[in-house]
Amino acid sequence: MACPSHTHRFPSSFNPNKISHSNSRRRSFLSMKAPSATQQNPVSENRMLVFVPPHPLIKHWVSVLRNEQTPCPIFKNAMAELGRLLVYEASRDWLPIITGEIQSPMGVASVEFIDPREPVAIVPILRAGLALAEHAPSILPATKTYHLGVSRDEETLQPTVYLNKLPEKFPEGSRVFVVDPMLATGGTIVAALDLIKERGVDNTQIKVVCAVAAPPALQKLSEKFPGLHVYAGIIDPTVNDKGFIIPGLGDAGDRSFGT
Repeated sequence: MACPSHTHRFPSSFNPNKISHSNSRRRSFLSMKAPSATQQNPVSENRMLVFVPPHPLIKHWVSVLRNEQTPCPIFKNAMAELGRLLVYEASRDWLPIITGEIQSPMGVASVEFIDPREPVAIVPILRAGLALAEHAPSILPATKTYHLGVSRDEETLQPTVYLNKLPEKFPEGSRVFVVDPMLATGGTIVAALDLIKERGVDNTQIKVVCAVAAPPALQKLSEKFPGLHVYAGIIDPTVNDKGFIIPGLGDAGDRSFGT
């Protein structure tokens, strides 16, 4: 993956034959092919795409989050502002619209509105996801928010769901934004996506929004969820033996809420 003047290098666990790179002025993306998929255009339903929008404000807020001297209130605000920008980018060309004409004070104008009849959902992964998703409802009209709490065992790094406010079934055609600041080992996000897919949502109808992603999580997602789109503030090179992204930004939940 490459942003302007930046190249992200991945560890040897990534198979270079399964990864293709693409650059654009608007945003950069990495496409990762599922093992069983056939050779197709890089931007296809058989590939997971990872977008790192090259916006200077995204880089700014990631830098604020990285700084160990950033106090909790500023950290939480920076996380919310980063989430606002990433959700804006993730919703580009994806939201349902209605077209028509209205009368302006000066004449008739052709217009487009977000279609409120089409279901759009936000699923923050507690607790750090609450900070990253804070401004999402103000960006996305007519959304519903479903909370999902997942904790990770510090020894085994395995996820446990302790709160599930997902519906029994998502309405047909739902578009779902899953918000989880840190994609490290991938256990938490995989558990969350499994629960969402069980409720009738296809991979291509899900977008994951995160502050920082790392190769182990991206590898798991690419193998299990072809067609998924991930929007990240930045991709870091590695995860340590305690499951923390390096250099990362520390524990996003602790730093957001001071506990």
